[in-house]
Amino acid sequence: MGFLEAFMDREIIIRAIRVSAVIGTLLVAINQGDLILLGLWPPLWKVLLTYGVPFGVSSYSATQHKRFS
Repeated sequence: MGFLEAFMDREIIIRAIRVSAVIGTLLVAINQGDLILLGLWPPLWKVLLTYGVPFGVSSYSATQHKRFS
């Protein structure tokens, strides 16, 4: 099974979105919480990247597990 075929599995994508929502929110609170509490908003790219990293890690690891197990 190829990487893209495994990556496009619906379960992998849904699980990665869930992980990203939880972990990304925690990371935004930790890293940008002081700005948000002051009523200031961090740059959008920082917030998107904060959610994107857990999505990428989760989906990559699940895809590799599916391919090689």
